[in-house]
Amino acid sequence: MCRNIKTLFNFEPPATDEEVRAASLQFVRKLSGFNAPSKANTAAFEAAIDEVFEAGKRLLSSLETQAPPRDRAVEAARARARNAQRFGRAPA
Repeated sequence: MCRNIKTLFNFEPPATDEEVRAASLQFVRKLSGFNAPSKANTAAFEAAIDEVFEAGKRLLSSLETQAPPRDRAVEAARARARNAQRFGRAPA
């Protein structure tokens, strides 16, 4: 999985369209191998982003859980702590 794609399900507040679109862009970049497509591939690249975005929105809206929503600040702090342990740097 792409390291830049973040989990978007079960957060309060819910994921925004911008977050889902950013994850869609990262996913299409990973699949295609292009950071930025050529002019010849731009239409296909953009269409793929739109399709993944729509599928992602449908997925997030249809998932169910009994777990309480996660807090973004708490999850970010945990990620910083994991990175500090992994890379040997103090959390910021």
